[in-house]
Amino acid sequence: MRIVFMGTPDFSIPCLEGLIEAGHEVALVVTQADKPKGRGHKLTPPPVKECAVAHNIPVFQPEKMKDDHSFETLKNVNADLFVVVAYGKILPERILNLPEHGCINVHASLLPKYRGAAPIQWSIINGETKTGVTTMQMDVGLDTGDMLLKKEVEITDTDTGETLHDKLSLAGREVLLDTIKALEEGRLKPEKQDDADSCYAPMIHKDTAKIDFSKSAEEICCLVRGMNSYPYAHTQYEGKLMKIATAFAEKDSSLSGEAGEILTVKDEYFTVKCGSGALKITEIQMEGKRKMSVKDYVKGNNFTVGTVLK
Repeated sequence: MRIVFMGTPDFSIPCLEGLIEAGHEVALVVTQADKPKGRGHKLTPPPVKECAVAHNIPVFQPEKMKDDHSFETLKNVNADLFVVVAYGKILPERILNLPEHGCINVHASLLPKYRGAAPIQWSIINGETKTGVTTMQMDVGLDTGDMLLKKEVEITDTDTGETLHDKLSLAGREVLLDTIKALEEGRLKPEKQDDADSCYAPMIHKDTAKIDFSKSAEEICCLVRGMNSYPYAHTQYEGKLMKIATAFAEKDSSLSGEAGEILTVKDEYFTVKCGSGALKITEIQMEGKRKMSVKDYVKGNNFTVGTVLK
């Protein structure tokens, strides 16, 4: 099948490589513009562009998808199908209608739950025990198109936003290839989404990651896991930013103290009072420092029992 692939971050790469390895003709890769990164603000290509170049696939990086140039460029490819995996731009209706088989999107949730930009992080933050990947026939709505195939993925107690990202990325490859095979064989049975079962997963901002210690230790632990490895859940210790990379919930209801108060400091962790229970913190990143274990940090620094994190 002749395909135009649209994607940008690392999450998209297993799907792109899966199409190539399965023998599909990826005629064009569409991705976002190179962006400045690092202290030198050097222009850096998105991961999907690097993958495409490595496979000698032409790359198109339009500033806008609504203009005539983008439309004509995509039209001239004469693709059978567009595949969209975390591209990051909204496609206008006339582009959605270009290929014979339309546009198939790989979305990192079990639709209709967690429509939107950050389904992976929000599924962990909200304490879900399972999520998955859905392929969808795209329409003009936000993740509202007819569902095609799904694959469930377990969320373990130790999964973070980073580990779940990697699991879903690989699951996406599998579901995408199964979907295209079913399409070629005429076996697809699109299923409409029930809007009543939907929920929204908005884009993650740094404010999303700010810890509210009046919440339960279990809720905060889910936030810490969901925000690892970006942007990391954070608080303030003595006026300085403290990012928390790894923490565990202690459910002891007998603990007393103010929400956010440091209760104990041990060699390998310290505990902070929450609205209920306490947070056992084992890995942090202090402002201007690298990420490190609490064990390493306390060798040259002190945490003061009774200090309240804000």
